Amino acid sequence: MTTVLIVDDHPTFRATARMLLEAEGYDVVGEAPDGTSGIAAAWELHPDLVLLDVNLPDLDGFSVAQRITANQGAPAVVLTSSRDSSDFGPLVAGSGARGFISKGELSGAAIAELL
Repeated sequence: MTTVLIVDDHPTFRATARMLLEAEGYDVVGEAPDGTSGIAAAWELHPDLVLLDVNLPDLDGFSVAQRITANQGAPAVVLTSSRDSSDFGPLVAGSGARGFISKGELSGAAIAELL
């Protein structure tokens, strides 16, 4: 079973993503409301995957993804936003993330495609 950490500043999205992913067989092991606590949780919880919002209150998701994926054995990171991926251009590729899924298209199958 794939373990997941959800990093997003909106509690409603975290709850919705948790329900959706758990219903599709993922094990959500933690949640974080901002980039700093997301980085700490990734190091502490060692999830297989970090579902990471691009727009966080303290750090942008691209820099958080770079920090999380910098070490060998780091979890996979999938970026998400309510905006379209075309709004971010090459930032997704340069972040170390496996890819991007818009929040409206989030599903276990979409994540599996990126992993």
